[in-house]
Amino acid sequence: MAEEPAGAGDAPETLTPAEAYDKRRLAQEKRDERKVWYFLAYFLFGIHLVAFVMIYAVRHAK
Repeated sequence: MAEEPAGAGDAPETLTPAEAYDKRRLAQEKRDERKVWYFLAYFLFGIHLVAFVMIYAVRHAK
């Protein structure tokens, strides 16, 4: 078995401009999607917090 020189598999592949653009666009899309999920989580948490405070206020009103 012939051995590969050290680091032969680590060389970055050369990308065409279109491939590089697609790679950047997919990375940005992944970050944007993560931000949307965080926004949704905070929004739902806030809605529930407000609802619990309102329930507490109604039950303890005199």
